[in-house]
Amino acid sequence: MRFSAPRPVFDAAATGAGSLGDLPDWDLSDLYPAEDAPELARDMDWLESACADFADDYQGRLADLDAAGLLDCVKRYEKIENVAGRVMSFAGLRYYQNTTDGGRAKFFSDCQDKITGFTTPLVFYALEINRIPDDRIDDHFAANADLARYKPVFDRLRAMRPYQLSDELEQFLHDQSVVGAAAWNKLFDETMAGLEFTIDGEVLGIEATLNFLTDTDRDKREAAARELARVLTENVKLFARVHNTLAKEKQVEDKWRKMPTPQTGRHLSNHVEPDVVEALRNAVVAAYPKLSHRYYALKAKWLGLDKLQSWDRNAPLPESDDAVVDWAQARDTVLSAYADFDPEMAKLAEPFFDKGWIDAGVKPGKAPGAFAHPTVTNVHPYVMLNYLGKPRDVMTLAHELGHGVHQVLAAGQGELLASTPLTLAETASVFGEMLTFRKLLDATETQAQRKAMLAQKVEDMINTVVRQIAFYDFECKLHAARAAGELTPEQIGEIWMEVTTESLGPAFEYGIEGFENFWAYIPHFVHSPFYVYAYAFGDGLVNALYAVYEEGDPGFQQKYFEMLKAGGSKHHKELLAPFGLDASDPKFWDKGLGMISGMIDELEAMEG
Repeated sequence: MRFSAPRPVFDAAATGAGSLGDLPDWDLSDLYPAEDAPELARDMDWLESACADFADDYQGRLADLDAAGLLDCVKRYEKIENVAGRVMSFAGLRYYQNTTDGGRAKFFSDCQDKITGFTTPLVFYALEINRIPDDRIDDHFAANADLARYKPVFDRLRAMRPYQLSDELEQFLHDQSVVGAAAWNKLFDETMAGLEFTIDGEVLGIEATLNFLTDTDRDKREAAARELARVLTENVKLFARVHNTLAKEKQVEDKWRKMPTPQTGRHLSNHVEPDVVEALRNAVVAAYPKLSHRYYALKAKWLGLDKLQSWDRNAPLPESDDAVVDWAQARDTVLSAYADFDPEMAKLAEPFFDKGWIDAGVKPGKAPGAFAHPTVTNVHPYVMLNYLGKPRDVMTLAHELGHGVHQVLAAGQGELLASTPLTLAETASVFGEMLTFRKLLDATETQAQRKAMLAQKVEDMINTVVRQIAFYDFECKLHAARAAGELTPEQIGEIWMEVTTESLGPAFEYGIEGFENFWAYIPHFVHSPFYVYAYAFGDGLVNALYAVYEEGDPGFQQKYFEMLKAGGSKHHKELLAPFGLDASDPKFWDKGLGMISGMIDELEAMEG
């Protein structure tokens, strides 16, 4: 969600776009044909009246409904969620395609404002459900199997019961959200999209600039790192204001809700117990010496350096193949790996390529990074990439397609039950990555190729596990420090350097002024506080799950698909039980981390 003045078009030679083949664009017509489509106007009119009618029919009456009446109420609410989600998906996806287009930004913002207004009368719904006595809700479930299917939805709502405010305050928070966190999010996005970085006389956006940090040429990596540091430092006061404001806003709301920690809300939305997250965090931090510290010491040796600089963290190894992977190769690689696991998985992924469900190219104003957006359960997901033809981009494709397959399978649960908590949302994506990696690793013909592939995978896993837990610690420390008062950019930078040096280890030094401000470009801190541990959770979970698959667990594929089809209808404990796994066992995380450590063992053995 970004808006700024247009910047120069990326040069195809700089991004490798000219050699990648025909990169697909989204076809959003499955949502709506256009901004001014009569179907969209119809849905907006329906939504306005449906929300008002829902409030007229049910406000103050939920506790008096019988089981059948409550089921009708839930289904009407679900349809409202579906239509609102369809509109916002269309507006948001168009915006992400070109965040510097003022018309798209206005359309997105106007849709957001209208739907926030339409849905304000619905605030009572969750509040009144949480006032219904437990025994009465349980009686309703016993009396009506169709209603009982929605029990996980009620359970999630009722988990928030201790932190619920008055109806009036909840409605106020709903109304002011568009000028609160959402507005600061938009300011961050617009600013980030408008940043310009000059490297070798060429003006680039942040995505293409970050891409240089994986270049084989160390001078180019350093130039990109220094330019990132310069531009982020020039804008650091604004980014510090965004973080200070959002952290304070969260602190105020958490105080009113009587949430014990800043992380509580995220744990509740993830349906994960705080002690499980703490066990994960502690296991990863304890493993820093045998994971990241050990690996980066090896990497310094491979690169012939006494110390690594920040721009060497993602440097390719001398043995790495720097050939560009065109789009057709990337497609074939991922679909083949999926098909080797189960032909059904490849079949589910194929429409993404054939029906305009992927937007792959790097384009002016396009949002950086990659994601899979589920839209709504009666349409289909869309995948966004910034594909530059690097091997890591192939892994990103495998990752996001995993999300897409997961979202397609979970859609059968319906709008209220399909959405997977963040801790489990990374399961299929990381598993898809692992399938693709193993296929490519098995195809290597020399030890040098195997070493390069193993090293790349270890780096990706360190980025997913070690780096994300370091990010989580950064957020925990940031929010704790903000509770004591306003933070200067220098104070935020000190927290960043503390967690960075602890997680990356003694192989690094940071000989660049401004590196302490690299926290500023991480969007998760702004959009989804404490989201980042979900990546480590997902990676650790998949490592353990993949070990079960490699051991030849009977019926693994069927159990795997059933897990994905469950969406958000089951707790992680219930989903993992068929595989003999339990994430609440602290040893579970050691098992997942052991896979990374074992790969580093193999790399060390190659040194003779």
